[in-house]
Amino acid sequence: MDMVSIPSLWLPILLSAVAVFLVSSVVHMVLPHHRSDFGKVPSEDDVMAALRKFDIPPGEYVIPHAASTEAMKSSEYVDKTNKGPVAFITVLPTGPMAIGTSLIQWFVYSVVVGILAAYVTGRTLGSGASYLEVFRFAGTTAFIAYTMALWQNSIWYKRNWSTTAKSSFDGILYALVTAGMFGWLWPS
Repeated sequence: MDMVSIPSLWLPILLSAVAVFLVSSVVHMVLPHHRSDFGKVPSEDDVMAALRKFDIPPGEYVIPHAASTEAMKSSEYVDKTNKGPVAFITVLPTGPMAIGTSLIQWFVYSVVVGILAAYVTGRTLGSGASYLEVFRFAGTTAFIAYTMALWQNSIWYKRNWSTTAKSSFDGILYALVTAGMFGWLWPS
């Protein structure tokens, strides 16, 4: 069996990234299923005003914070967790969101997923493989890339499983689009 090289699959890699970009735009701008992913904090203005005075730099935070497993056993830490709130917080830069940068990163990410799908499928199947064989390998690889890492956020950081399930559904759509492009454009 002759392996199919990644450079020979540049067209399905790029077209699948473009197609995923378009499908994800529809998913997030037209379909309503992600509108409930984030809830509003009670007394939002008061909470924002209270946090604003600390000028927290952009980053990831946990409240309360323990620097070690030993610190997690301390009575002070246990008391803080019992009193609450307990939270994982992502602080973004102040001002309008830079959506353009995120869109570029999303497209590059989709190209990388296409490259991974090309690698796995090209090492597994030779040129002339059937549409369904290519679809299966490229689709499974893309599904893993777009979806599986999301689950650990629900496991460890308590992100709502419903949000993870909706994003996993999106990942299935992106995987199907990727698989279809690879199956269609696979070298004969």
